[in-house]
Amino acid sequence: MNILKKTIGILTLLMMAMTSMAQKTSINFEVSFKEPQAHYGEIKMEIQGIKKDYVDVKMPVWTPGSYLVREYSRHVESFGAKNAQGQTLDHEKISKNTWRIYSKNADKIIVDYRIYGFEISVRTNFIDDVHAFLSPAATFMYVDGYLDHPVQVAIKPHANWKHVSTGLNTVEGKTFTYSAPDFDILFDTPIEVGNQEIFTFTANNVLHEVAMVNAGSYDKDRLIEDFTKIIEESTKIFGVNPNKRYVFIVHHFQSGGGGLEHLNSTVLGASRSTYNNPRLYINYLGLVAHEYFHLWFVKRLRPIELGPFNYDAENYSTGLWIMEGFTSYYDNLILRRTGFYNETGYIGTLSSDFNAVENKPGNDVQPVALASIDAWIKYYRPDENSDNTSVSYYNKGALLAMLMDVKIIAESKGKKKLDDAVKAAYHEFYEKLDRGFTEEEFEALIEKTTGVSVSEIFRMAHTTEEIDYNLYLNKVGYTLINRNEGNQDPDLGVNANTSNGRLMINSVRRGSAAWDAGLNVIDEIIAVNNNRVDSPARLNSIIQ
Repeated sequence: MNILKKTIGILTLLMMAMTSMAQKTSINFEVSFKEPQAHYGEIKMEIQGIKKDYVDVKMPVWTPGSYLVREYSRHVESFGAKNAQGQTLDHEKISKNTWRIYSKNADKIIVDYRIYGFEISVRTNFIDDVHAFLSPAATFMYVDGYLDHPVQVAIKPHANWKHVSTGLNTVEGKTFTYSAPDFDILFDTPIEVGNQEIFTFTANNVLHEVAMVNAGSYDKDRLIEDFTKIIEESTKIFGVNPNKRYVFIVHHFQSGGGGLEHLNSTVLGASRSTYNNPRLYINYLGLVAHEYFHLWFVKRLRPIELGPFNYDAENYSTGLWIMEGFTSYYDNLILRRTGFYNETGYIGTLSSDFNAVENKPGNDVQPVALASIDAWIKYYRPDENSDNTSVSYYNKGALLAMLMDVKIIAESKGKKKLDDAVKAAYHEFYEKLDRGFTEEEFEALIEKTTGVSVSEIFRMAHTTEEIDYNLYLNKVGYTLINRNEGNQDPDLGVNANTSNGRLMINSVRRGSAAWDAGLNVIDEIIAVNNNRVDSPARLNSIIQ
């Protein structure tokens, strides 16, 4: 009895000591903008209570959702550290993204550095005198070994900037101050600072904030109505919306696009003319549907390799064809279900996927599962030979998802569909097990949920075998037709454009006449059979 009491007493003291230490340990940031016109932001990082001989702070080399090592540390300058008394602490850079601070057991370390940001994209920092977009992985360092530590960020907007838009939780009583339970959440929550136009609406009991940066000529009421349809249809698939608040950050350009998913937010790029052009607008809604679907499918339901993350290096997975492919299938399907596409329009989106896959020689070279791994070295770095060597895990993944859905619908006589499988997977792996899945587990769950074997479709992802699409499409009353079958029109097999009056080759298609004859990229086409050519149209006319 006495031994038990003493043990309990010792444990209690240890727990109190550990709690006390945890309370004293903190990591806080302050972000300010002294020279935004020169594209700089100033970062102050305060580390409290991590008492060691030295402390390593690191900058991520990539950001989740964009599978390329971007070397964010290359934009860091003027790194320095001091203690609470203002005394300079020695430091050295020991790797491309790691700074070692010789803190000598100092209770408090204050780190100051600047970041340069002038790259327009959804995954990189952009700062100017109008606004600042902060991609957190490109902005905030972390203490090595403390990724799971809570963190607080205070934003000091530049003069005349009025708003901050972010999915981070606000800190009560502190202006423009936000918190995250750990660095994974911080790195997954972008921040927009400036004078963006903001409006809010509620859908599925979730408050949605829309921040329109450099706004175009949009109709707010129309956007709310159309966004709501997409949100409600997406939520219906999974049966639950896990967020209480969700933020859309929309950047407008003369031309451009793209998006990046996050746990409770997304960043979208759009042309200012998007809202007055029916074709551009429906593509924009497809982007909204794509990134919103990701809040379940990637950010929560995910391959086991995609989280927890290693921010120092590539995080390889063969499963991007599932995560991005299924999402690419569903973004258009959601627009069909909500009435943005009629049947003809929807079939047209499937045709685009077929053409993007089957008309590229790379489909016969690279399995789509390998394309998932090679994303780190190929997808974000296309060159003139990419079409000959690679396939898109977005387009081909979408086709494989479509084949699964069609097979499930046909063999279950309409009682089941792919929706049932992704909903069950979300419940099983995210809600119940709280972990990622292996490809084998995902395949098995689809078959268990629907009663339909999809093993041959999963096998297709790992081979370059020719797919008999009509074996599946015919079961639901559709037939895929090759309109070029038997076509005898001559084709040289090059893409070319006019530059300074010269017709220059941009790419050469594998197996074409140009490929066999040895024509090369950056060759100039001067004439065909002594007929001068100076434009792609003239070249095609003469070839015909």
